[in-house]
Amino acid sequence: MKEEILNTLPLQFRDGHLFVVVDGDLWLLDTGAPTSFGASHSLTIAGEQFNLGASYFDLTSEALSQFVGVPCVGLLGADVLGRFDHLFDTTDGRLTVSTAELQHTGQTVHLEEFMGIPIVTASVGGREYRMFFDTGAQISYFQGDSLTEYPPAGSVTDFYPGAGQFQTDTYEVPISLGGVTFTLRCGALPGLLGMTLMIANTDGIVGNSILKNRRVGYFPRRHAMVL
Repeated sequence: MKEEILNTLPLQFRDGHLFVVVDGDLWLLDTGAPTSFGASHSLTIAGEQFNLGASYFDLTSEALSQFVGVPCVGLLGADVLGRFDHLFDTTDGRLTVSTAELQHTGQTVHLEEFMGIPIVTASVGGREYRMFFDTGAQISYFQGDSLTEYPPAGSVTDFYPGAGQFQTDTYEVPISLGGVTFTLRCGALPGLLGMTLMIANTDGIVGNSILKNRRVGYFPRRHAMVL
């Protein structure tokens, strides 16, 4: 029988981005990226060792650090995160990673996936939309025509692997997940990035702000998130 292993790792928001500390190194936590990479080619989490490439879509750890404005050694994506149960606790700054099933009480949100990236069903303005859950996104995105009807929240410069930096106007949009309502700062993805959402039959991205000041269970192996 395989040994069950649990790690508790430091979790921190920096400049709107979510990072975890593994063996003293800072990693960007990104459920929206299918592939992990880093300057450290080998990584062990909860007793499992992962061999990582040095880049993804020509994005290196050095370029990633410049984009997010925080020096980090790499990115942990869905290929690594999808192997475990997780409990995000941003109130205490801890990420619990477990090979065994973790339990968390709250509102359960069903997860679908596309290339390992989680998809949630969100309610906006009384309509339901499929949206990626992306902890690598500092803001959320909504491609619906009603976006500009919500209160404006200024412009943001963001980046996306393979596409580089872009700028978007943002709006304060009430979005409900599993009966829990968040007011999320939402922009619109430009051109080709917006088209990538259409390929997956999705209409937006729920970013990492839903994790702020909360304890959230993220259980990709069971296709569930608990708010």
